[in-house]
Amino acid sequence: MTKQFSSSRIQITPQGFALFRDFLQDACGILLGDNKEYLVSSRLNSIMQEHGFSGLDELVTQMKRIARLKEQVVDAMTTNETLWFRDIHPYAILRDRLLPEIAQSQGMQPLRIWSAACSSGQEPYSISMVFDELRRLKPGLIKSGEKIVATDISPTMLEHARSGKYDMLAIGRGLQKDHLTRHFAQTAAGSWQINRDIQARVEFKALNLLGSYGVLGKFDIVFCRNVLIYFSSELKQQILRKIHAQLKPGGYLLLGASESLGPLSDIYEMVHCSPGIIYRAK
Repeated sequence: MTKQFSSSRIQITPQGFALFRDFLQDACGILLGDNKEYLVSSRLNSIMQEHGFSGLDELVTQMKRIARLKEQVVDAMTTNETLWFRDIHPYAILRDRLLPEIAQSQGMQPLRIWSAACSSGQEPYSISMVFDELRRLKPGLIKSGEKIVATDISPTMLEHARSGKYDMLAIGRGLQKDHLTRHFAQTAAGSWQINRDIQARVEFKALNLLGSYGVLGKFDIVFCRNVLIYFSSELKQQILRKIHAQLKPGGYLLLGASESLGPLSDIYEMVHCSPGIIYRAK
């Protein structure tokens, strides 16, 4: 007997699930594990009902024809878990070690940082706040003109991030009170708008990590944190090699706490920071 998972009008057969899983990995690199039918059903239920699809095989067929539908599905399946100053120590490393070191070594050249898979913007805005904090602590250390390029595959998340506006629930996820009072203003509707000086450093762009990074230019530092866990080992290595190509010689890569570099010691050098590990491009 063929096992079938159903929710509302969605019928998920093993064949349909396998077809969708392959399509999702080819489209954006997300590796969907076994027994994730409920996740697929919960995230795609409204899209399936909107278009009148009854099965995933029909959805995959139509995604190959309709670009906007593919975009909707990838957007729905993307995990957008994010926090302000997530794990704390990467931002301390950035403030106390990396920015002073790079600023001294490259003189008048503006620093460039890439925040990959930036979700709704908390990471790049946290990085921008670190610049502000370091300038207050050590005036004149960093020259002006720095740029933070923040990318994500989700148009919905990028639109949210560009707005710089967050509700109280989002604000409460890791943002300290002094950062809130210094860098945000409350709106009439009760949400919080990030200040223009913090927002101005950040440029948001749409980017699929499976695509080309050449248009982004070169970077002193890359944050690619808590996203590689969703890719296969082979794709992780491809992404990390492509990131290396975008790093300036001696530039730094910061990964998530549960992520590792793998067999790439030929192009990256591990740097122990206590706490935390970062990677320097050879």
